[in-house]
Amino acid sequence: MKALVAPGLYVVAVSGGVDSVVLLDLLRREPGVRLIVAHYDHGIRDDAVADRRFVHDLARTHGLPFVYDEGKLGAGASEAQAREARYAFLHAVRTRSGAQAIITAHHEDDLLETTVLNLLRGTRRKGLHSLKSTDIVKRPLLGHQKKQLISYARANGLVWREDSTNSSDKYRRNQVRHHVMTKLSPIQRQHLSAHVRRAGRINKELDEILVNMLHMQPAVDELDRVFFAKLPHEVARELMHLWLGRAGVRDMTSKRLELIVVAAKTYKRGQRISLDQARYIVVQSRRLALREL
Repeated sequence: MKALVAPGLYVVAVSGGVDSVVLLDLLRREPGVRLIVAHYDHGIRDDAVADRRFVHDLARTHGLPFVYDEGKLGAGASEAQAREARYAFLHAVRTRSGAQAIITAHHEDDLLETTVLNLLRGTRRKGLHSLKSTDIVKRPLLGHQKKQLISYARANGLVWREDSTNSSDKYRRNQVRHHVMTKLSPIQRQHLSAHVRRAGRINKELDEILVNMLHMQPAVDELDRVFFAKLPHEVARELMHLWLGRAGVRDMTSKRLELIVVAAKTYKRGQRISLDQARYIVVQSRRLALREL
């Protein structure tokens, strides 16, 4: 079997569910791979303390270091809040330990559910393949289905815990999981998976083209306005998003990005486009210049 990750030190996120228990079991068998087991209690469920004890015992059984933290998000926390808090914890552990990356147990079912969720939200192109491995966050199980992980767990006598919130339709992901994904036939699921992976390949090619466009610009903090104005609108949006993202301007809504692109094409010389509390774009006759306040 192909190695899941290269040798090195990693922070592996273990919730106690079957996915992460299987991931931990696979990784601990990898030659040259050293692990720190990390568990985050969001502070959403009353029974979460049992999950932490379970993961702690599992780490101790395998002789692995264990770290955890507890949030106080409360039962009303959204999926986005929970995810943000969890990754903040995992990245903090990675930084403190000097680990080269975080490893999570996301699998193909998660990938497809995320794509459907993003489509329902009105995603841009990146949302069609947003769940992927990066240099900092490794997701080696994306090519495996949930049922395969369960089969592995049963065949190897693994024990895990069920998250009580997984059965609740309170969360939109669970709604998609219970009422959309279960309606897909094996062939439909196979086609959806193929489309998602194709979107990932196309996104990678488009990103390379956009990066090359930025390399052709006058400077890292300037865009050729004449060139930008001639771009098809959707291409201009993507280029602006990449340019601003590289400058550290993030968390823009689609509506805000749209306004910035229109302003960049239509504002008169000398006008400013506000970005955030620290930066703005000044419109010149032939340049769009990124400036700090």
